[in-house]
Amino acid sequence: MVVLEQLTAPTTESRASTLHARTMEILDSRGLLAPLGEIPNDPKGHFGGIPLDLTLPTPYPGQWKVPQTRIEELLGQWAKDLGADIRRGHEVTALTVSEDHAEAQVRTAGGTTAFFRATYIVGCDGENSAVRRLGGFDFPGADAQRELLRADVAGIDIQNRRFERLDQGLAIAARRPDGVTRVMVHEFGAGPRGTQPQFADIADTYKRVTGEDISGGTPLWVNSFGDASRQAATYRDHRLFLAGDAAHQQMPIGGQALNLGLQDAANLGWKLAAQVTGQGPDGLLDTYHSERHAVGQEVLSNIRTQALLLLGSQKVDAVRQVFAELAEQSENVRAHLAAKISGLDIRYDMAAGDHPLLGLRMPHWRLTTEDGPLTSTEILRSGRGALLLLAGDHTRQQEMRTAAARWAGPVHTVTATSQPGAVAGADALLVRPDGYIAWAGTGGADLEQALNRWFGAPAPARPATSRQAPGDPVSAGSHKTPATSAATKSPDTATAKKWRTDMGRLTGKTALVTGSSRGMGRAAAVRLAEEGALVAVHYTSRKDAADDVVASIEKDGGRAFTVRAELGVPGDVHELFLGLESGLRERTGGTDLNILVNNAGVMGGVKPEDTTPEKFDELFAVNAKAPFFLIQRALKNMPDGGRIINITSGLTRFANPDEIAYAMTKGAVDQLALHFAKYLGPRNITINSVAPGITRNDNPVFTIPEVVEQMAQMSAFNRVGEPEDIADVVAFLATDEARWITGSFVDATGGTLLG
Repeated sequence: MVVLEQLTAPTTESRASTLHARTMEILDSRGLLAPLGEIPNDPKGHFGGIPLDLTLPTPYPGQWKVPQTRIEELLGQWAKDLGADIRRGHEVTALTVSEDHAEAQVRTAGGTTAFFRATYIVGCDGENSAVRRLGGFDFPGADAQRELLRADVAGIDIQNRRFERLDQGLAIAARRPDGVTRVMVHEFGAGPRGTQPQFADIADTYKRVTGEDISGGTPLWVNSFGDASRQAATYRDHRLFLAGDAAHQQMPIGGQALNLGLQDAANLGWKLAAQVTGQGPDGLLDTYHSERHAVGQEVLSNIRTQALLLLGSQKVDAVRQVFAELAEQSENVRAHLAAKISGLDIRYDMAAGDHPLLGLRMPHWRLTTEDGPLTSTEILRSGRGALLLLAGDHTRQQEMRTAAARWAGPVHTVTATSQPGAVAGADALLVRPDGYIAWAGTGGADLEQALNRWFGAPAPARPATSRQAPGDPVSAGSHKTPATSAATKSPDTATAKKWRTDMGRLTGKTALVTGSSRGMGRAAAVRLAEEGALVAVHYTSRKDAADDVVASIEKDGGRAFTVRAELGVPGDVHELFLGLESGLRERTGGTDLNILVNNAGVMGGVKPEDTTPEKFDELFAVNAKAPFFLIQRALKNMPDGGRIINITSGLTRFANPDEIAYAMTKGAVDQLALHFAKYLGPRNITINSVAPGITRNDNPVFTIPEVVEQMAQMSAFNRVGEPEDIADVVAFLATDEARWITGSFVDATGGTLLG
């Protein structure tokens, strides 16, 4: 994902500072509240300036005060950690949409023109949205008729005013802990001025309304906002989307604008992710408009009502009085208004039954699960959907668990015990990644229909592949030793090839092995999976070969998935980690990478005089540059105690004139271990080089017994190396047993370097 931001640096202005209950729940469901620390909270809010108790059944009732700048900083860092490419100083100047892609023309901070092609483009660029304008979206509604002036002022000492309606207008003043006072003022009957006000304008208006003089203060920030009310006719036009203030313009009363935009993003984000990764069912992206446009209409309607109550002249006082009495005397009215302000009244049309919880966000429950006590928001931390098995007999639960297992990637199943009577009439709930209940029932076809509707077709079962018997002829790079060469049949080989029984040293770990669709990379992937690791099998073009590696691993009880990226080209690392993190998140709920094996490489195979600049550049791009930047990127995902293993070559220690350029690239890789080891030591991350010698691969030369015999004589063991010989060394370095080894060059040439 690439984020284009017109501003060259983050703004220091916080137009908004209030988070409501539903937004707090969403942030909690992604584990984003802890970084915010202690957040000031007030259970009291207002509706059009009328005091309103916002207490509702939620862990986060009321208003929570977080400056918008802090929210932007938090989400920006989270996006970077997830692999987003954020580019500042980029202004979108033109859009082109075709059947299979969209393209943005951009003016950079340096004045150059760049083009970005993507599957989808989302405009989150505010009320003056370039994406909305360039995309031709209709934006009907009403222009502002009233204006509220606002300023943050230092060096003044005035009384606090909370939505105080005076004879001449409305005044608000709130002194912050840092000594700065935010003042807001509206003079009854005054319309928008059409330009941004000066501090003198605000001071004059404030004095006319309140009688207080703030002109001697120091203005830190001055602006105004009107009561314009507009909404895009559609939030989606083919490959273009609008979210936040780009999709709707409203007066920011009570902090609803910021919350409405963040909830747009939460709704669209998981649907886009599903579509981009090929898991989204037909029509999923259309539900973004149908769900959020309706919510936007409701919010804009209640904001227009609040603007009238708040900024209307004395003519609205009688209406205000009735509203205040209803909210105070009727609990139903109070709860109804509080739910609208807090965003807890949202119900989406799931078209899947009539259960009372259907379409609502999952209530706040503390559940007892097989993984221990979990809250409703904690169950969603993985970013996946959840099937909650809450009641019913064991047989029915097992039937639902078996049915949902076909959607194990996007949906995880949780057996839980809720409060008695919490889900009357349903044994289970299907919850979308955004926390809304998509199905409630007792299983059967209705459950599978809901899974299909929101999470696409189930993954097809992998065809079983038989494991080859010892001695059967196999292609080079497979797990067993070919029977074509007597030079490989030593007793040591038989011992090295037996299936391991000491599995489990890497259980719970995740690993990426580049170039693992064949040869040493395949053997390393299989070996790490034998030890219990979840392995990402990387390939460039041979998807069939990579799928075969995964099938082989899974057949023997391991876990693996494929990830594609061409190394040595622009954007290679970004592409690889997009696929890697998506695969990890589906299977583990997170993006931690414990083990990186840099195995992918290309051979030169040309004499020095025949080495072209293009070939030289290709060798260095794939063999040296890619490993460096893979390590750089992997360190964002790697917890302390991780393992990095680089496959280098014995050619850095003995001469082969036909591989000078190749040997140079591997010499550079040797340096990665030496210098990164010092850098990563404080994090207990080890990094080592493994240097194979002559090792069997898919080169036809290994099918010629006489040649193999000749090559075998270079080894102290009188045989050529097998991919599994190298894989065993890699597996050892990946375990805790190798915790005291780092920065090392491990000779895995079978004694070839002994001379």
